[in-house]
Amino acid sequence: MKISAICTDIDGTLLDKTRQLSTRTLKAFAALPSDFPIILASSRMPGAMAHLLEEFGRVANPLICYNGGFVIRSKNEDYQQVSSTYIDANTCREIFAFASETSVHISLYSGDSWFAPSKDKWTVKEEMVTKVKATIDNHHSVLGNWEENSRGAHKVMCMGTAEEIQWLYDQLIENFSSSLHLYRSKDTYIEIAPKSISKASGLRQILAEAAIPMAEVLAFGDNFNDISLIEEVGYGVAVANARDEVKKVAKEITESNTADGVAITIEKLLL
Repeated sequence: MKISAICTDIDGTLLDKTRQLSTRTLKAFAALPSDFPIILASSRMPGAMAHLLEEFGRVANPLICYNGGFVIRSKNEDYQQVSSTYIDANTCREIFAFASETSVHISLYSGDSWFAPSKDKWTVKEEMVTKVKATIDNHHSVLGNWEENSRGAHKVMCMGTAEEIQWLYDQLIENFSSSLHLYRSKDTYIEIAPKSISKASGLRQILAEAAIPMAEVLAFGDNFNDISLIEEVGYGVAVANARDEVKKVAKEITESNTADGVAITIEKLLL
């Protein structure tokens, strides 16, 4: 098949066990033509993804952030919005109301801003992983500002003990399953996004501007939020550590993220 672009998830797929780009991965991407589209798709915010494009030497490439909730293109290193889909402030307040019965940490994300309630262990952990610093602010202030400016959250992140996260997840599924994606990326995490978006929908928007069909895309993923992406592209690949549900829809299963699975497939198919 003809491959005209690559779209890849980041955590658990592209990055190694130290959450870095391995030497082999960097070499494989560097061997591709400089104008070959490399599109990163993640639940991360822009600032937690852009440094990877810098390492690839491809700062002009677009990004699919927040699982497709915020899609941006780059022009002269100045990111411009392709699309933006929010969780409205009132819905965010309802999520907080359910979580108030727990000690769960809730972070709010909008554009390239991350608002955390305090500098607790969850904030520190996410700062280390994403290389982004949180803005410490209470949710009443943040949501009030959004209401005044007709804005909302591209992502709501809930972090806590497995037991409390399970309880909260059950409550949110019961009340919001028709309007929100509720994604358990770990036993201790719930990532929340609008139901109408996905990595696949974000990719379609980017490809439309580049006049590249989905059938000519090589994509990589490992988790539930990668399923539609893997299903809809021409050649979807699951890493060996992927969930079984992802492997079932993939055309190929490569090595794990810790064994350079993405690089191995690129070498085989494109180099």
